Amino acid sequence: MASASSSALSISSSSTRVDAKAPRQTTAASPQCVTLPTLPPPPVQSQSRPWKTTAYCRKFARNVMAMATGEAPAEVATAEMPEIVKKIQDAWDKVEDKYAVSSLAVALVVALWGSTGLILAIDRLPLVPGVLELVGIGYSGWFAYKNLVFKPDREALVQKVRDTYKEITGSS
Repeated sequence: MASASSSALSISSSSTRVDAKAPRQTTAASPQCVTLPTLPPPPVQSQSRPWKTTAYCRKFARNVMAMATGEAPAEVATAEMPEIVKKIQDAWDKVEDKYAVSSLAVALVVALWGSTGLILAIDRLPLVPGVLELVGIGYSGWFAYKNLVFKPDREALVQKVRDTYKEITGSS
């Protein structure tokens, strides 16, 4: 019985028997087969592409070799760091408690992430975004009228901003 079941297969959805050793029928003769169209040939690469890839690989290999030997790559060696980066590095070097500053930075990022989630949750409420927009427009108008329309008020605002800046930076 085992040899009989291995030589012929029975399909439950069809009443015909298929012999495993019989030659296959062509797809055109079989009404149950559906043929798919053939794929188009792959696109021919342009002749200008290989030299761009080769140039990139050479540049990459040069940078890897320079890093392995301890030299700076040519592009980095000729470029100067921006002034702001130097100021940040100097300020970081002056910090005594780097752990506290790093913890504060992480806490700031977490607070920013949390407040973004809170604002997005409020924004999804039906009427709140429109009401908050009206409140913002109203406050902006009130602030402009109170501090920017008349010259003495403008001068007082500018002086207050300068005093606050001096207080924060500690410069005179």
